[in-house]
Amino acid sequence: MPSNAGTTRLVIVESPAKAKTISGYLGPGYVVEASFGHVRDLPRNAADVPAKYKGEPWARLGVDVDNGFHALYVVSPDRKQQISKLVKLAKEVDEIFLATDEDREGEAIAWHLVETLKPKVPVKRMVFHEITKPAIQAAVANPREIDRDLVDAQEARRILDRLYGYEVSPVLWKKVMPKLSAGRVQSVATRIVVERERQRMAFRTAEYWDILATLAVAKPGEGPRTFNATLVALNGDRIATGKDFEPTTGRVRPGAGVVHLDEGGARGLAARLADRPFTVTRVEEKPYRRRPYAPFITSTLQQEAARKMRFSSQQTMRTAQRLYENGYITYMRTDSVNLSETAIAAARRQIVELYGERSVPPEPRRYTGKVKNAQEAHEAIRPAGDNFRTPGEVAKELSAEEFKLYELIWRRTIASQMTDAVGSSVSVRIRAVSSAQEEADFGATGKTITDPGFLRAYVESSDDENAEAEDAERRLPTLVKDQPLTADELAAQGHHTQPPSRYTEASLVKALEELGIGRPSTYASIMQTIQDRGYVVKRGQAMIPSFLAFAVIGLMERHYPRLIDYDFTASMENELDEIAGGDHAAVDFLTSFYFGSTNGTGDQAIAHAGGLKKLVTENLSEIDARSVNSIPLFTDDEGREVVVRVGRYGPYLQRELPGGEQATPSGEGEEGGSQGDRAPIPEGLAPDELTPEKVHELFLGGGGERKLGDDPSTGEPIVLKSGRFGPYVASGERKSSLLRSQTPDSLTLEQALQLLRLPRLIGVAPDGAEVVANNGRYGPYVKRGDEFRSLDSEDKMFTVTLDEALALLAAPKTRQRRAAAPPLREMGNDPLTEKPLVIKDGRFGPYVTDGEFNASLRRGQTPEELTLEQASEMLAEKRAKGPAPKKKAAKKAAPAKKTTAKKTTAAAKKTTAAKATAAKKTPAKKAAPKKATSTPKE
Repeated sequence: MPSNAGTTRLVIVESPAKAKTISGYLGPGYVVEASFGHVRDLPRNAADVPAKYKGEPWARLGVDVDNGFHALYVVSPDRKQQISKLVKLAKEVDEIFLATDEDREGEAIAWHLVETLKPKVPVKRMVFHEITKPAIQAAVANPREIDRDLVDAQEARRILDRLYGYEVSPVLWKKVMPKLSAGRVQSVATRIVVERERQRMAFRTAEYWDILATLAVAKPGEGPRTFNATLVALNGDRIATGKDFEPTTGRVRPGAGVVHLDEGGARGLAARLADRPFTVTRVEEKPYRRRPYAPFITSTLQQEAARKMRFSSQQTMRTAQRLYENGYITYMRTDSVNLSETAIAAARRQIVELYGERSVPPEPRRYTGKVKNAQEAHEAIRPAGDNFRTPGEVAKELSAEEFKLYELIWRRTIASQMTDAVGSSVSVRIRAVSSAQEEADFGATGKTITDPGFLRAYVESSDDENAEAEDAERRLPTLVKDQPLTADELAAQGHHTQPPSRYTEASLVKALEELGIGRPSTYASIMQTIQDRGYVVKRGQAMIPSFLAFAVIGLMERHYPRLIDYDFTASMENELDEIAGGDHAAVDFLTSFYFGSTNGTGDQAIAHAGGLKKLVTENLSEIDARSVNSIPLFTDDEGREVVVRVGRYGPYLQRELPGGEQATPSGEGEEGGSQGDRAPIPEGLAPDELTPEKVHELFLGGGGERKLGDDPSTGEPIVLKSGRFGPYVASGERKSSLLRSQTPDSLTLEQALQLLRLPRLIGVAPDGAEVVANNGRYGPYVKRGDEFRSLDSEDKMFTVTLDEALALLAAPKTRQRRAAAPPLREMGNDPLTEKPLVIKDGRFGPYVTDGEFNASLRRGQTPEELTLEQASEMLAEKRAKGPAPKKKAAKKAAPAKKTTAKKTTAAAKKTTAAKATAAKKTPAKKAAPKKATSTPKE
């Protein structure tokens, strides 16, 4: 405690780091202490409920729904020691300042502190949006009262989430799987990811072709001599592009009125255009202007950090929290794009210093946010202080993560106050008439930036990694109408339509923001929750829903559609905003939502349905567990419906047997009867990867193996199966993998017999040693004793003669390595690691590699169709598993020490006596009562 005789004040913040920084700005007379975040919350489980409330019917909820939704708050067990310390300090000071964060959550923490500490001295609320000395001193000089409207809004949100989670989660336990959870926002976020995966599953690829022409000007003036142009029309009809195809059929959209070129058509047209004159038919030039981006808000910071630095939402917010608490940036949970006048002045001064007077517009820029109900009184995320520190000035003070994020924020803030990027864009049309009198129109565009303006400081990234950066130029030669051109090259190029990209954390946050769902303080926790609950897994940056998520969302869509409706969820956010603004009462809102009273402000569709309580209890018996746990895939060639069943031990495939499936009673989440074939689904397989070909392969090894015939020498059946390392044949104790040149569908009984007879005895050498042919890790070979020689084809294993084998074995070994085969395809750089990715042909088929990790192409994938995104995901999955552990040599057991029976008996008596003594000193513990039910997760 300060020793001066003046007034002493206790300042309470959330974190020790924040306390340390603020303490340095306040000096003597102030004690700065941390609450370590929230100090009270609703009970987490039955053990947290105080004894006097345990018999109450509402105790399991922690909310007395029949008496104004009064919340039962308990001090968190891990906060009790700190609360005791704060209570003691509160008795020794003259004033208390609550300096928690400036948002609703911070306001609620301040109110909970007052309710818990029950101080006898005056309490004031101090708020600030940055931790700098002037900001802290201004906050102390201008305190205010706790804003009860903000507290009510936060409390209503907490109670709403508790009611939703505790009432809906038990339905999932009964009908899907124990220990699942539902949440007001997490369920909607999961639905978004599931819907995208459904689109990918329904997607059917289409192939289309066009022609890329490399055109040259006869007399080059300004600009390059050659440029590329793409075929855009033929005889006046537009050439089909990816947008002209239906995603679910792969066919051209009806009425599209386009020319769909196949490979033959494109190559034929290119041949007919060879050596024909090309003429410029149109040149359009327009001015190009691009305004700067607004300063960062929480969602855009998470999006850009993910795109540029591959940060997860949690990683971004943790790093931003450290920067804020240590005085480097302003508060990082905000939906406002405003900058204070001081910040604008600081940015403009720094632009002049770094980029010159011409880079500053005559008037300061001000931005209007697009986020609904944004709190415009707050500021955007920017460097702290009245004079921004450049990244170079803080580099030595920050960790690598902190520096990257600070530089990103600094650049975006500076760029927001700079001049527009200006230049010109050019669109050109060129025509050529083929030898068959076809009019072929080609198009080319160019962009020239004459003044980069803000682009010198900052260029925003795109979710589409193939998109061109905004500062990229495409320069064309100076062209005029009727100018003749010649074609240096005409190349037919094929394309495949691509399914919609999976969500990343960044694009999912963007989708939630556009829908008006969630708030700045909740985005990161939403991303983490849906992964922790097992609804979504990350492969690289892509978010892939589990089959469990399909079952949960399917149940919600069929029986509680309103609870995961996007507009309804957004409307609840709006009503919470109205409570925060003092326009509505929290009790009315909660009453309408839970009980269905139409007197309040709650959603009327829920109200007329009788409210949440009635909704989740009345129709429970109508939910068929087997149905909600079945995800239809397709009907196979034999007319059998193939579905994924979500069972208590994981998802599996099932198909209806010919003749129909016998009905069985639906149960409470049971896996169903024994109808049809079953096959396990390998861990890590994404839903959209369950193609008919993959399903066929899984059934082959999952109880649906194919019998090829009987071995004539033994009479045992020969079956074709699918194993961990691919398809193989088996008969009795014998097994043999298929050769590279063989496929399961075309394998014959004769070929299977050949495989099962490997290794093949060719004969006996003159010295009496056996000579055999076999297939090994590095391909087919012949062997005598310890001598090996490779065969040049797999067929030779079955046809090589003894003389040929001996001649091979007699020849000297060649140690010259074969020249590495060229890659099948170069894909470009991995968006995650920037390493070049190539597809190679390996012994077990094509695989993609970055030079360190390899991933085999899955069944149905071809080197030509594999996308960069898919390749990156496959390698990310391999990296996540890490290198295969090296096998350690088994240690020999140490010889047992000889011990006499006498010594052993003495030692045993000594141990028994010690245990008896300890038992007398330690009172026996009572057996803990068993928990009757699980606690719902919110």
